[in-house]
Amino acid sequence: MPRDYPRTRRVGEQLRRELSELIRDELKDPRLGMVTVSDVEVSRDLAHARVYVTVLGDQVARKESLAALRSAAGFLRRALGQRMKLRTVPELRFLYDESIEEGSRLDALIDAALAEDAAKRRPE
Repeated sequence: MPRDYPRTRRVGEQLRRELSELIRDELKDPRLGMVTVSDVEVSRDLAHARVYVTVLGDQVARKESLAALRSAAGFLRRALGQRMKLRTVPELRFLYDESIEEGSRLDALIDAALAEDAAKRRPE
């Protein structure tokens, strides 16, 4: 994992807040579903930003929402430039955040293992 710097962390958090508002209020693309910006990682030179999003729905909704976000990246970057006081606005790269699904899957596995263990301990 790259070393985290306070400025890049602050800029990433501000970008996350601003992008959430812009996606909710300004984007009118019909392909866009229920999108949540979960995290933004900014490079040290503030030239690039990885925007991690989650989408409510199935695989098709996820692909369509990501395509809508990628096509609106220029609009979002320009809007961020107007809202934020940065010398350079980072290039936005939208990625799907699988951590929530992976956490739910692991949680279900742990619950199943605990239930199986409890069933083995019961006297018959």
